[in-house]
Amino acid sequence: MKLIIKNVLVLVLLLAATSTVSFAQQFKALLFTKTDGFHHESIHEGVTAIRYLANRNNFTIDWQENASVFNDKALANYQVVIFLNTTGDILNTEQQTAFEKFIKSGKGYVGIHSASDTEYEWPWYTKLVGMMFKIHPQQQTAYLKVEDSNFPGMERFPKKFLWTDEWYEFGDRKTDDLHFLVSVDEKTYSPNVKWGEREGKGMGSFHPISWYHNYDGGRSFYTALGHIPLTFSDQTFLDHIYGGIYWAATGKGL
Repeated sequence: MKLIIKNVLVLVLLLAATSTVSFAQQFKALLFTKTDGFHHESIHEGVTAIRYLANRNNFTIDWQENASVFNDKALANYQVVIFLNTTGDILNTEQQTAFEKFIKSGKGYVGIHSASDTEYEWPWYTKLVGMMFKIHPQQQTAYLKVEDSNFPGMERFPKKFLWTDEWYEFGDRKTDDLHFLVSVDEKTYSPNVKWGEREGKGMGSFHPISWYHNYDGGRSFYTALGHIPLTFSDQTFLDHIYGGIYWAATGKGL
């Protein structure tokens, strides 16, 4: 009887260990949506979509709007931080320092849409993003072109396709090592816009909207898509986001 009980206990322990391994998560991501300016309606849909991606692709997601999570101890739990439609000045000096240390430790950043309309006065962050938002015309349909399909999540993208979104015009490049993934054809929409003294006429023959690069020891992925809420229910876009999250978190996929 003692031998039977012992064998049963061993079997239970083995099953418990197997279950733990089976449900282990690939990585852990911090989803950050704090705004200090325009608040996008699509944040709600974006959070829902990224939670779906976490469930589908076996990673853990923590959603925060409180910037106090940007400290060394808390950030040590994550492999990637996602800025989803953040705007304005959202981190204080101590929090900025903690985030810089996070990236320098070899971890990743993902910026979606207005993440480039965030922290203009923080030079390190502007280089992390790569280019910063300048202005945009009204939402329009335009043709997108794939510049590089050799990146995770780009497999479903056709070489050229119609897309409706808010087309950001960007300022000067903050770094020279950006690898461009997708561009928008300005001949297929009207880029002209004027906000008081601010004026936009487009970016010319090459207008990038998504890119990635290695930065300061870590990894950065950015996409300007994601203004319209229903964008986050489009499988092509979901693949695009997850590819960026996967690469930024793990460095794998290229």
